[in-house]
Amino acid sequence: MSHFCRVYAVVLIVLFALGIASASRASDNGEGDSDDALTPVEFNQEELVLMAVQGFIAPPGHWDPPYTIDPDGEIHVVPGTGSITYNFRTGDSAVNIAGDHVEPAVTLYNLGQAGERSSRESRGLNTLACIGNRVRVLDGEAKGAEGWVVGKHGGAEHVMVDFADDGVFDRLAIGDKMRVYATGLGLKFENVDGVKAFSLSPHLVEALTEAGMGVTADGVLRVPVTHLIPAKILGSGLGASQVYRGDYDIQLFDKGSVEESNLSTLRFGDIVAIVNADHTFGRIYRSGAITIGVVAHSRSDIAGHGPGVTSILTSAEGRIEPVIDPDANLAALLNLR
Repeated sequence: MSHFCRVYAVVLIVLFALGIASASRASDNGEGDSDDALTPVEFNQEELVLMAVQGFIAPPGHWDPPYTIDPDGEIHVVPGTGSITYNFRTGDSAVNIAGDHVEPAVTLYNLGQAGERSSRESRGLNTLACIGNRVRVLDGEAKGAEGWVVGKHGGAEHVMVDFADDGVFDRLAIGDKMRVYATGLGLKFENVDGVKAFSLSPHLVEALTEAGMGVTADGVLRVPVTHLIPAKILGSGLGASQVYRGDYDIQLFDKGSVEESNLSTLRFGDIVAIVNADHTFGRIYRSGAITIGVVAHSRSDIAGHGPGVTSILTSAEGRIEPVIDPDANLAALLNLR
């Protein structure tokens, strides 16, 4: 063998070894294998109903007495749910905020004829609205402006909406009426088994697909997420028999867990994976299960509470493969910021 051939062979071996090492590091970091051919998810698009659902901008609420007490006995008096929140929107921190259960951007509710959060109209808004549904303002100075559903908050029975146009917010007023073009309830995947969807609009399916969601050769649904969160630290919302409405909360009281899962960086609109959580028929701990959700409201000082997660996907059999992507946030997915 000539000297040139020997040198060329050594170079090829080195390059091959570097390639293997690089692929190994990517896998270890939860980045997945970029060479895997992903198949776009198929679902029952033609069967899904598109229905008008109505909501009104909710006034801000507060507690009586006005303070909350944290698990260390400290007292806090800060803003809470409802209203138009100008400076904390999709993509902003859900943790570094002087608030408790603050909802990003604009909060909708519908008390209905009964004037109650448990009314039929309220359940209609909170069940039918799906993350990524289009929203139109129907009256007031911002009439005609369009935005997107970005979260659902249980207990308060609120639906959160954000707008790409910053100028819309100064034209909105509490009580303004909005129409949600609700579609997504009843969505079923046709080319991946063992995965169930909730509050997931076709528009968000398309956006997630463009961001790297798809079915692997092994029949697993790969989903980009910002964080992997252990189910053991989830709190308020456990015990619910369904996840079509509302959310459940990530507790941030254990410093070790917060540091280990990088939870101080949670943002409104983050797509997150909850490891060992099965939401098929309510929220339970199940080893090997994976649930995907959207961060919908802020941190809290109240025991058992924290940033709320609205469920959008679950697999009791672990047929979801979350892959870390710092850009997996509704701000980018819905072109809001």
